Amino acid sequence: MDDHAVPGEGPTTAVSVSMHSGTIGAVRGRVGKRGVSAYIEAAVQRQIERDNLDELITAAETAHGALTPEEVAAKRKQLAAAREQHHSGAA
Repeated sequence: MDDHAVPGEGPTTAVSVSMHSGTIGAVRGRVGKRGVSAYIEAAVQRQIERDNLDELITAAETAHGALTPEEVAAKRKQLAAAREQHHSGAA
């Protein structure tokens, strides 16, 4: 198995994972019995994206220092405006 593959690409591979029964029950309640694999695949891809972002943030903070609360607030406002523009343009 290629550990350097791009998430979401390549053939599927059957694996066995252990999860709490409540978690699996909640997933099945959302997507039905046949949608569990796709739901978990999407969740794992999102987690990999978050992990990658955390690594980028850590590297940027190491190189440039941490952002101030004001800088974070400004970026949040910028992201909200971009989302609003995207949603209003898509409607």
